[in-house]
Amino acid sequence: MASLFAHVEVAAPIEVFALTAKYNEDKFQDKVNLGVGAYRTDEGKPWVLPVVRQAEIQMANDATLNHEYLPVAGLPTYREAAARLLLGEGHKALVENRVEGVQTLGGTGAIRLAAEFLKQFLNKSVVYVSKPTWGNHKGIFKAAGYAKIEEYRYWDDANRCLNLSGMLEDLKGAPENAVVILHTCAHNPTGTDPTQDQWKEIIQVCQDKKIFMLMDCAYQGFASGDLDKDAFPVRYMAEQGIEFFVAQSFSKNFGLYNERIGNLAMITNNPDMKLRVRTQCELIVRKIWSNPSNHGARIVATVLNNQAYYEEWKQQVKTMANRIQLMRQLLYEKLRSLGTPGTWEHIIKQIGMFSFTGLSVRQVEHMINHHHIYLLKEGRINMCALTTKNVEYVANAINDSVKSFPEDPKL
Repeated sequence: MASLFAHVEVAAPIEVFALTAKYNEDKFQDKVNLGVGAYRTDEGKPWVLPVVRQAEIQMANDATLNHEYLPVAGLPTYREAAARLLLGEGHKALVENRVEGVQTLGGTGAIRLAAEFLKQFLNKSVVYVSKPTWGNHKGIFKAAGYAKIEEYRYWDDANRCLNLSGMLEDLKGAPENAVVILHTCAHNPTGTDPTQDQWKEIIQVCQDKKIFMLMDCAYQGFASGDLDKDAFPVRYMAEQGIEFFVAQSFSKNFGLYNERIGNLAMITNNPDMKLRVRTQCELIVRKIWSNPSNHGARIVATVLNNQAYYEEWKQQVKTMANRIQLMRQLLYEKLRSLGTPGTWEHIIKQIGMFSFTGLSVRQVEHMINHHHIYLLKEGRINMCALTTKNVEYVANAINDSVKSFPEDPKL
């Protein structure tokens, strides 16, 4: 009997998950997975933050908690704490009551909610994403029905740094009322961020062109170890009275990957606009996931609203950030000592979980097939998947791959 689904083709695999599956099947003893975007200890193990464990124990022993539905916009104490973390205690926008938030299914859900709202109520149909960007950005806006998904230059491949002039030129050439996605800190995949002065230039161009800014904030604190430093562009924009959205994620800085806990923070220039924006977002949420989950939100709220827990959490976030910075330094020093062809200073200049190595597709294939080191074809690696035990092996593999295929024009 013919199937109704006979015309449906098998979808192309999602690269990062396909890479992990291939890694799991590999029997080689010294294999390394540099693709997955999750923190690992120096033993190569997942880390549940001790303060998260404490919060979960407290929640488990609290007989007053139940499993009733949350409000559609999410747990109020969580949303308030997320906004306060983002902008800082006593920020002008908070004092003036210009900030609203809606709990989402991770940062991905926050971006999708923003895309839907902006299309429905501000008639947005064009979005600009960085080249390169996180792979899901384009897919989310395509699924939301945007007519055009354009790119602005971001990565200078020759010099392995931010292409500020190209970025500004492309944004100046964008149509008025477009949407632009900007990475608040620890740009994914390049790990390369603008300076504070460069941020001011970028923001001014967007303001001049009436471009709506959607900030993707997945790594606050996790990037530099400093919550305030990592939030600079968001806080600066809010001080200027600019209206914009921020997609927050607590996957990385709380290690809550499978809880899918995010928040869409909406900064307005008028307190009267908060209710309008939030209630319309609630109707969109009702049609997508209907109601948010409780566990992850309550963990974050418990930690951020308890001063002792909060101080402990900040230290644990700094622990993760410091280990990543150490791995950057060790990899750089190993490559230098090997005399690996090319320039590698970008590894220690970049920030956050990921490094855009500059390795070519051919060199990446050699890393995977010959050395059993798994990374994305664009050359992005997860720095915290490196350990003091495997960093030398990885450096030797990079050295061999670069020397085996020296004709690549990137080097």
